[in-house]
Amino acid sequence: MNLSNNTVLLTGGASGIGLALAQRLRQAGSEVIICGRRADKLREAQQQVPGLHIYETDLAEPIERAALTRRVVADFPALNVLINNAGIQNRFQVADLGPDLAAWETQRQEIAINFEAPIHLSALLLPHLRQQANATIINVSSGLAFAPMAAAPIYSATKAAVHSFTMSLRQQLADTGVQVLEIVPPGVNTDLGGPGLHTWAVPVDEFADSIVARLAAGEEEVGYGTSESIRLGSRADIDARFKQMNARRD
Repeated sequence: MNLSNNTVLLTGGASGIGLALAQRLRQAGSEVIICGRRADKLREAQQQVPGLHIYETDLAEPIERAALTRRVVADFPALNVLINNAGIQNRFQVADLGPDLAAWETQRQEIAINFEAPIHLSALLLPHLRQQANATIINVSSGLAFAPMAAAPIYSATKAAVHSFTMSLRQQLADTGVQVLEIVPPGVNTDLGGPGLHTWAVPVDEFADSIVARLAAGEEEVGYGTSESIRLGSRADIDARFKQMNARRD
């Protein structure tokens, strides 16, 4: 993938992995548009990355995805890259949900943002992307797509679905000129799931530097550290990783 001279829509770009990717794409010479739900965080990102464009959008809502697509294409007709990065992670016990619809709404939003949005945005933007040079869709999944963390069951399941969808989309678009790539993060030191939960994990700059270099080298699916080993692992490797990660610690 050529990292320069692109016009990129990057979802969930106000913090964490998304912000790190936005910084590197801007440094490479691309226009970058980020979107997110919190205007204050978007403005903070814009201050950190000169020239960043920001749109406040709730990707859990189909009508807002459609409105975002119309606005971005109108404002940036050279748009040729979509990075589906936005994601949330809730840790919960399925048995504790009960009949409370408000509690279910939190989980529904996790499904909508993590899985519905990448499919919908890809579909909405494909007619435009197919007319652009060097068009690319990049989906961000997770090492948990291959070996799930039981404490985050919906997050793990949506990322497995994103991985599956990415493979199917790549096959469908093989003859169109639209590249379909996948980033498979391990645990990265961000606020995903809540502040302080990932302080043990890979530094975000270390991760982003490796990923961007490998995308530039032409790889279609890239992980790092534990996610790299598990995405390439055997079924026995995956089962061992699942058992180790989900071992009870009484």
